[in-house]
Amino acid sequence: MIDRLKKALQEASDAVMEQAGNLGESAKEKGYQIIDEWLSVFPKMQAYGLEMSNFSLVVALSPALEVEMRGTHENFTPEKLEQILKENKNSAVLTSVFTTVKSTYTLYSKTGNKLQDPLIIKMKIKITPEIKVSIGQVWGN
Repeated sequence: MIDRLKKALQEASDAVMEQAGNLGESAKEKGYQIIDEWLSVFPKMQAYGLEMSNFSLVVALSPALEVEMRGTHENFTPEKLEQILKENKNSAVLTSVFTTVKSTYTLYSKTGNKLQDPLIIKMKIKITPEIKVSIGQVWGN
């Protein structure tokens, strides 16, 4: 009886491990698909005046790409941002980046502070991408 119980537990454990392995492979594949999609838009971002200052790949259960791009504020006036958003309305990736830039400028203007170069855009591309926009130098990151 105990042997049958052990065998049943082992079979259940093996099934769970197999499912976890399948989920892990699926997450990796999806992560690399997302990374590949983003890689195709970096040249466009560079054409708009952003320079890639950092690029790193994180290999894990869910892989990620971490990219930092820098630019000057004069290249991203409200009018220019509207133009960029119109030109790229069919690109969810570029729209998300430049909408975040626009929102950051809008919020920052409410502080009453003068813009300080550089404009810094940090992106962590993974299954759920993160976009961080900073104005001025970033310390400790």
